[in-house]
Amino acid sequence: MPSVAVKLYSVFFKLLVKHRLQNWIQTMMDESDGKSDSFGVTTRPEESVAAANPVFTDGVATKDIHTDVFTSLSLRIFLPETALSSDNAEFKPNSRVRASNNRRLDAVDSGSDFQNSNTYLQRRNSYGPLGTGNSAFARINAEQFRRNSYGASADDAESLKSDSGIYRGYLPAFENKRENFRKLPVMLQFHGGAFVGGSNDSVANDFFCRRIAKLCDVIVLAVGYRLAPENRYPAAFDDGWKVLNWLAKQVNLAECSKSLVGNVRGGPGIGGGGESKKYDPNGHMMADTFGASMVEPWLAAHGDPSRCVLLGASNGANIADYVARKAAVAGNLLYPVKVVAQVLMYPFFIGSIPTHSEIKLANSYFYDKAMCILAWKLFLPEQEFHLDHPAANPLLPNRGLPLKLMPPTLTVVAEHDWMKDRAIAYSEELRKVNVDAPILEYKDAVHEFATLDMLLKSPQAQACAEDIAIWVKKYISIRGHEFSY
Repeated sequence: MPSVAVKLYSVFFKLLVKHRLQNWIQTMMDESDGKSDSFGVTTRPEESVAAANPVFTDGVATKDIHTDVFTSLSLRIFLPETALSSDNAEFKPNSRVRASNNRRLDAVDSGSDFQNSNTYLQRRNSYGPLGTGNSAFARINAEQFRRNSYGASADDAESLKSDSGIYRGYLPAFENKRENFRKLPVMLQFHGGAFVGGSNDSVANDFFCRRIAKLCDVIVLAVGYRLAPENRYPAAFDDGWKVLNWLAKQVNLAECSKSLVGNVRGGPGIGGGGESKKYDPNGHMMADTFGASMVEPWLAAHGDPSRCVLLGASNGANIADYVARKAAVAGNLLYPVKVVAQVLMYPFFIGSIPTHSEIKLANSYFYDKAMCILAWKLFLPEQEFHLDHPAANPLLPNRGLPLKLMPPTLTVVAEHDWMKDRAIAYSEELRKVNVDAPILEYKDAVHEFATLDMLLKSPQAQACAEDIAIWVKKYISIRGHEFSY
């Protein structure tokens, strides 16, 4: 059974969240009756935010970018230090180095989060038992940090600049031909929060993504999708799909830049000067300096989108599953991006016909069934609300895509989660059509046990991250180096 501390925290958590959801629903009803002048603005409690840090701290560098000015869609990029590995001995991973051009800063050796001999007892799964970051991290209030264009606070920004004013966060030096950048798979991560809360830059999500980036050896893109009730279905799902398309465009921009062989001055520019333009061998302009500036350097230097993994926690798993379906339909239209696997962590599934766990565990820890129904009412448009909506129930026969086209899917469930049976049933349906779809069920675990702030350092959370890494590496490892069981 969960500990007394977890049980007490769960009681207070449910009281606060349920009260907030009920208030939002009442506000929406008042607005529809003309009794409220809030104009759809929802007030959320302030959340502890981890500032982005473009320096390799604890083995991972991070920065925030915005990909869509119309929806404020944001990403936090987690780049593990192992991307700096090369034939040059100067850049060995997990060592303390300083590059002469100040483009690479100090990297810190990472220690183990847990040394628990009972780790393997915390999990059981469908194919038998399977068999890492500074544990201290600060909770930082949002007011303490004013973000600038590369994610650091206003105060930290000055410390990241050299005396000449040059930005000193990690930036690949493409002009240095000695550097053999290591290409890493790309993982899109969708946070939880019942569609109405959470963020990609929260302290808890930042800690989880750092852990996954190091264990899986991947570049993690944590997606800051739009939240309900301001942005209802399909806003969050559309944002997930936009990020995958943005990733494909990034690759094409980077490849375009590599193929440019001319760089001439042509045409009048601002202030009477010329504008730098790039030409192909036939003399046709392919991109100007503005287009080149759109390339994200970390992804251009280190990302391998042909090995793309989707990972979602709670309602984020619903988004990941939707994006995987869209990617399967798009096929080569996303080239060179290819979704090779997805991880669904305690997905936020529901349906009108209750399963055994939905009856037995309806009042389970943290997110009980009544609370989740309130969240679905806030997320789905009022005229579309029903528990068998395609976004909510994965077992509907008319979801539009044959299951055999889905990528390999790892499903993580918790023993005390009322949603687990529907997730297990979905995994079983995938296996019936020969999709690799194992299940990891964790003993004495609750919903969001591996991503909730107070549970991140638990043995189950560490075991879960390790198990995910072992399975994911089957599909992202270079041919001939796959992990075997």
